[in-house]
Amino acid sequence: MADDPAMTFAPTKESGLIDPTLDLFEEIDRLRTERKAVVLAHFYQDPDIQDVADHLGDSLDLAKRARDAHDAEVILFCGVHFMAETAKILNPSKTVLLPDLDAGCSLAEQCPPDQLRAWKAQHPDHYVVMYINCSAGTKAEADMICTSSNAEKVIHSIPKDRPILFGPDKNLGAFLMKKTGRKMDMWPGACMVHETFSSQKIIKMKAQHPDAKFIAHPECEDHVLMLADYVGSTSKLLQFVQEDDSGKYIVGTETGILHAMGKLAPHKQLIPVPFQDRTAACQGCNSCPHMKLNTMEKIYLALRDLQPQIDMEEGLRERARLPLERMLAIS
Repeated sequence: MADDPAMTFAPTKESGLIDPTLDLFEEIDRLRTERKAVVLAHFYQDPDIQDVADHLGDSLDLAKRARDAHDAEVILFCGVHFMAETAKILNPSKTVLLPDLDAGCSLAEQCPPDQLRAWKAQHPDHYVVMYINCSAGTKAEADMICTSSNAEKVIHSIPKDRPILFGPDKNLGAFLMKKTGRKMDMWPGACMVHETFSSQKIIKMKAQHPDAKFIAHPECEDHVLMLADYVGSTSKLLQFVQEDDSGKYIVGTETGILHAMGKLAPHKQLIPVPFQDRTAACQGCNSCPHMKLNTMEKIYLALRDLQPQIDMEEGLRERARLPLERMLAIS
């Protein structure tokens, strides 16, 4: 988890063992009703968690769902800590739970707020756009937040004569420079999952499956994106698979998305990248270990005990809210 001294988390209580006879789906349903809770889950969560969620989405959709959760008293976020922070930023009066506080983000950890502050000081005339995959402290240093779904629209909203600092994902930034024609100074961060994808493996897979289209998330490196038949955000990849006329896809993003894709397009064949070769040095490199820290058991305990909670100092929350609201206003 990122070391952000302005951000505080309520401690996790020792909850003891769970009765093995409990039906966790039923217990979570019961507790969410009792707690007046809404369960939000990202597409990269395990299938059971996706199925138990009230709302499943990408970062932009979940930010909107969190903002609009007017009837809920509790928001349980099945994702990583920057996502749960976003829910708290937009809902200061609600209890926001994250099943496992160690569910961090390799990308967010690469851009702590003090380092971003120093970078800004070196470029005082620049407009700062930060990808939503960053801590509350880092968001508070930005002029506007973006997600992979709306990043192009965000960049186009900035006056053309205003130079831009973009972070923390250099691969998304490079993709946006090509799409928008805007030159940007880039923070040197990257997602640990999307950077593991090998162009050599993809070329081999495309040769093995010549009838398949390769689709990829823009967090992938440029040499991978150059091989793609389609590049898009998580939600755009889902939409493409549903609407495209091909029957087979090599999918270049975190494997959690395959569950939702399979439900939305059940007659299509989905092949994850990299190919799961059991002799390879890296097993499951296309699965985010932080996302997978959340479990059904931890969701049950979080709703039962209302712990672990996300909290933050009000001044920080308000500073982080402004760039988020600017994003949501144009999305």
